[in-house]
Amino acid sequence: MIIKQELVKKIRDYFSLNIYETKVWLALLSKGVASAGEIAEMSGVPRSRTYDVLESLEKQGFAIARVGKPSKYIAVKPAVILEKMKTNVMKEADEKVGILSKMRQTSEYTELETLYNVGIKPVKHEDLSGAVKGRPAIYTHLREILENAKKEVIICTTLRDFSDKIRLFSSIISKITKNGIKVKIALSGNESEIKRISNKIKVKIKPISINTKFFIVDSEQVMFMLSEGAEDEDVAIWLNTQFFTNALTYLFNQVWEE
Repeated sequence: MIIKQELVKKIRDYFSLNIYETKVWLALLSKGVASAGEIAEMSGVPRSRTYDVLESLEKQGFAIARVGKPSKYIAVKPAVILEKMKTNVMKEADEKVGILSKMRQTSEYTELETLYNVGIKPVKHEDLSGAVKGRPAIYTHLREILENAKKEVIICTTLRDFSDKIRLFSSIISKITKNGIKVKIALSGNESEIKRISNKIKVKIKPISINTKFFIVDSEQVMFMLSEGAEDEDVAIWLNTQFFTNALTYLFNQVWEE
């Protein structure tokens, strides 16, 4: 049996198998029921290794050892394996989230905070700046700085960006406005749609014509997008400097008051 190398590579990545496990499993799938010798011949995996590989696949749920002699293995339906793997991933993720959620109450987390605070004190504000790459990382950092605002938040972005992240923005806005934080939002895009979103989140939104994305917190921190590309190609610059951010806030307010 000739197995395409591209298929082997992709299946190996999808199912987190090693190269021998992938070849043996594909051979077993094509046969349905087979002995170790038959699988070795079909897959090209050395016979001395095929037994161990089949046992490993059996433990992972990819194969079933048939009762009786000669010893043979039965292939498990791919759909069954896929559902099992999805369940296991979700279970592991839930357990990990639970562990991380409880970490704030541990002494280890207190030590991490202490180390950070000690290290950050002698650092100049202008040194607390950098590039944030990838959309998930960008919005994780954005949530952090917005939720820690003390006086004012300015959001200037596109209608599409705001709509795509409406749950993120609405939850943050709801939280910070309850704490008395002033929120100013300016969006570029369809004005009737902007008005609808404004009514939905109960915050005034000013339509603008310029296509840009930046976020200002307390006239001290600013995050702005360099471009709009694929999710993993997005790059944002985060600056923690009043010198630049004060000027940008002033220019925004000039437009806001028009």
